[in-house]
Amino acid sequence: MAVIDGEEVYLLYRDKVRGYISQHVNQREEVEDLCADVFEKVVSSLDTYDSTKASVSTWIFTITRNRVIDFYRRNREHAELPEELASTEMLDAGLLREETLRELAEALMKLSEEKRTIIILRYYNGLSLKDISDKTGISYGMVKVKHQQALKELKKIMKI
Repeated sequence: MAVIDGEEVYLLYRDKVRGYISQHVNQREEVEDLCADVFEKVVSSLDTYDSTKASVSTWIFTITRNRVIDFYRRNREHAELPEELASTEMLDAGLLREETLRELAEALMKLSEEKRTIIILRYYNGLSLKDISDKTGISYGMVKVKHQQALKELKKIMKI
């Protein structure tokens, strides 16, 4: 079985995935978030992809379709959160409280070098995800995916 590279898959399918999501979701921010969610799932599941069961495109669009369905289920069942509660910036601020700095440093060392670099550039150097993309040479979309993955890993490691 051929090894699939996450960056390559992202570059090949990002526009098609974004286009599909845009056909079903009108809010631009939601489209971007869902697109990032799809590629986060794709990248984190590459090692379980089985080419004997489906083509890469079928697999990716199944994930995309499921994310859009989940989006509608969530929005139908729950009122929309106020922006200040939904913001990842608010959630991320909880990681930076003084008493957790040592724990955070230890957790950062458990991340891959690439994810650790993204977190350091974002929160210690204050760079935007676009600036991180420019600085590292990783596509903007993949930086968003890796950033989300890193935050989830940190929260899991730190039991937040």
